[in-house]
Formats: sequence, structure tokens, C-alpha cells
Amino acid sequence: MASLFHRLQAWRPHPRPLFRRRQPLRHLLAGVLAGALWTLALPVTASEPVPGHSLESIRAWVLEHNPELRAMDFEAQAAEARIQPAGALPDPMVGITLRDIDPGAPWRGAGSTTGNLVQMRQSIPLWGKRGLAKEVATHEADAAGAEREARARQLVAQAEQAYARYWALGETLAVIDRRIRLLEQVEEIAGVRYALGMVPQQDAIRAQVVRTGLVAERLERVAERAEAAAMLNALMGRPADAPLAAPAAAPALPVPYPTLAAARAVLTPDVQPELAARNAMATAAERAAELQRRARRPDLTVGVGAMQRGGGVESLELMLEVEIPLQRAARREREREANLRAEAARLREGSTTRELDSRLATALAQWNGARERRQLAETTLRVQSDANFKAALASYQTGEVDFATVLDALDAWQDADLTRLAAQRDELIAAADVRAVEGIAP
Repeated sequence: MASLFHRLQAWRPHPRPLFRRRQPLRHLLAGVLAGALWTLALPVTASEPVPGHSLESIRAWVLEHNPELRAMDFEAQAAEARIQPAGALPDPMVGITLRDIDPGAPWRGAGSTTGNLVQMRQSIPLWGKRGLAKEVATHEADAAGAEREARARQLVAQAEQAYARYWALGETLAVIDRRIRLLEQVEEIAGVRYALGMVPQQDAIRAQVVRTGLVAERLERVAERAEAAAMLNALMGRPADAPLAAPAAAPALPVPYPTLAAARAVLTPDVQPELAARNAMATAAERAAELQRRARRPDLTVGVGAMQRGGGVESLELMLEVEIPLQRAARREREREANLRAEAARLREGSTTRELDSRLATALAQWNGARERRQLAETTLRVQSDANFKAALASYQTGEVDFATVLDALDAWQDADLTRLAAQRDELIAAADVRAVEGIAP
């Protein structure tokens, strides 16, 4: 007997399946295609590695993604694009003159009695003015490129300093965590000795109080590290809360010229981009002043014309025009302005030299001081405080010293590590300043 499904299917006027089965292959292909399109739509930056594992990753990200540097790149390219037009001839002028126009019927075209004069004129700057204008534009383009390079080194130095703080705060958290673990061990020892009736309960309670204070200090350092990470992300042109990779090792910033005399020797426009920018602007201003002085000499305009009458060329004409520099007062003021700008540019170059010298001396003094403090902490302070803590802990276990002595020794031991980290951080910050002033390329 036929089933109900087959009887209903036979009864339909146009037999088709009452329930269609979807083709799984078709939907699978559609899903694969949609996934491929979504993959293509993902931003390119998603595949870029997260910076932060080294100073090199920070520098590369700043140089490539910082919005200020990208804007200065376009400005430098725009300055270069002005070089060629500055030395080019001005565009020629073409004119047409309609003659013998009948006032009663001005709409009539040229006929046998009316004439049209077609002229073309070209102004030609003389006396090397075009070459001077091109020199001015070239020096201005050089200044724009040098300013971009100087700003890049400043931003890289700021990023290096922010990274040094970020790394130092991470190491500080590690020191505090170790200190908390040691306090827990000391608290356990105090609890055992209290249970044996050898020390008062105050020893264990005091250890708990000190540990709670360390937890509060740790929270402050976590907030400071988040602040340093936000500043570092801002310098790299990233969102403030963007993730950063954990530093793989302590950063290193070598100083090629550790003495002031050696560092001063490289404060030249050939090495220092700030001085190069000032020098280029001063040279551009001087060439612009010379261009204004040559404006006293007249330029020429040449032209050619053709008289058209009755559908043919009736005659030709040649023209020669000379500019007469009659506005002497205005010209003198323009020359005065250009000379004053050149003088100001040279004074600004000298001021920048003195400012860089002062910054260099200050940064080198800070770097030397921090380096000596770090060496003292590494070679002497840490060794002494470590031996002091171990001796105090052993003496406490035998009852020779009280609990306060153990806590003081532990504080001195951990403070030695924090002192070393602070000195190393200050050394890195000062080294970044020194390298930026000395013109070390990032």
C-alpha cells in the first residue's frame, strides 16, 4: 500500500517534492567564499607583530607609524616639489585684439575690412634670478628634510625613555613580588617561633602589616606602568590601551661619545639634523636676500604677433618690453626685510648651537651620575645588603636578634635592588637624551 506522502504527491497538479532537501555542497562553498572575503577585509595591521619585546621594535614602530612624522614626510616631499617650478620660466601670455569693429554691428566676425591681432608674450627673468630662486627652494627643501630627521630623533628618544620607564616598572613589580614572598616566609618563621613560645605574637602581626603595605605599593606601581605604556603607545601612534609585548631583556643604549669634548666635536650640521636645518634655512634666507638685490635689474619680455585680415595673415610683428624699476622705496624695504630675515636665521642657528651644547652637557652629567650610582649598587650595595639579610635571618632563627632587625635587613636588601633599577632607568633616560643631541641615527 502506498504511503500518505506518496498519495499526496500524486494528487498535486504539478508533482514536485513537498519537502526539498538543501544541497550541503552549495552552502559549504558559500561559507568558504564568505570566509575568504572576510579574511581579505581584515586590516593589514592585524598581522603586524606587537611591539615592546625590544627597543628595536619600538624604534621601528615610531618611525613607521607616528602620525607627526608621517605628516612631516609629506611636508618634506611638498618642499622638494617646489624646487623645479621655482627655476622655471613663467607661463607665456596669449592675447587677441579685435580691430575695426563696427559699433553698430559688433557681432560680425572678421571680414575683408576688419582685422584680428594675435599676440604671444614671454617674460624672461635675467641676471641669474631663476637660478637663485631654485637655490632658495632647494635649501628650504633641505631644511624641511632635516627638520623631519631631527623630529624623528626626538620622538625616538622620547619613546626610548618611555620604554625605559615601562621596563623598569616591570622589574620593580618583580622585586616587590619577591619581597612579598620573602615576607610570607619570614611571617611563617615568626609564626612557628610564636607557637613555640620563643617570640611574641607581635612579630607575625608586624610581618602581615608590612606585607599589606607592599601590596598597596604594588598597586601604585601597576598604575604607573599602565601610564608609561599609554605614553609609549601614544608616541608610536597606537591606541592608549593597545597591548605591548613583555621586554625580552634589559634595554641598552650605548653612548658613542661619553665625554663632553668628544661630543662637542660632532655638533656640526653634517651630523646634527637640528643644526643642519638651521643652517639650510639661513642659507636659503641669504640667497633670498641676494635675489631681492638682483630685482633692481630689469627683466625682459619678448613677444610675437600676427595681423589677420580677410582670412589671411597680413603682417607680423615682434615686441621687446623692459621692466622699469621705478618703485625704489618699495624695493629698498623688500631688500631690508630679506636682509633682516637672513640675519635672524644666522642668529637662530647660533642660538640652536648653544642650546644643543647646554642640553648635551646636562644629559652627559645626568648619564655619568646615574651610571656611577648603578655601578655602586651592583658591585657594593647589593652584595652588602644580601649578606646583611642572610645574617639577620640566621641570627633571628637562633634568637640572637629581634624581628625588627630582620625586617630592616629585608628592607635594605630590597631597597638595594630598587636603587639599582632606578639608577639604570635614569641612565637609560639620560643616554637617550645624549644620543638625540649627538645626532645618533635611530
